[in-house]
Amino acid sequence: MTRSRIACVFCFLLLAIPASAFVKNDPELTQFGRDIRIEAGERMGDVTCINCSVYMAGQSSGEITTIHGNVILETGASVASDTTAVLGDVRLQPGTQIAGDVTAVGGAVRRSPQSSIAGDVTSLEGTKWVLAIVVPPLFMIGLIVALILWLVQRSRRPVQMPQASLAGQR
Repeated sequence: MTRSRIACVFCFLLLAIPASAFVKNDPELTQFGRDIRIEAGERMGDVTCINCSVYMAGQSSGEITTIHGNVILETGASVASDTTAVLGDVRLQPGTQIAGDVTAVGGAVRRSPQSSIAGDVTSLEGTKWVLAIVVPPLFMIGLIVALILWLVQRSRRPVQMPQASLAGQR
């Protein structure tokens, strides 16, 4: 077989494999404004919650992320990846396990001594951190917009030509 035929067969096989073969066994869950509760014995993939909290007693093979909400890992819960809470707390009860990092921005990490975290723990308590992260980029965008407006106004301003005196032309 020539190389071009091998490449064609390879491309065909890649296109013929159904997309479901690449899907994880554990379902992912995303909620807006409604708390997520994962009971003991349940398995999930990535869990994302915006303006709500995650109560986990089961297992997660992915990440847990909340924005303006808390992550509460109840006894026996385990997370195979990172756990992040923005404008919320991360609370770990006894017997919980996290294989990745734990981060709380604008909140705190409260953990029991009997819980285990394999990665790093980062806690930026207070909303001042959120302001410190959000305000500088917005300020820079404001400066760029002001510069653009100034340049547009400057280019629209008519240029005044000096007038020649009539006495010199006679």
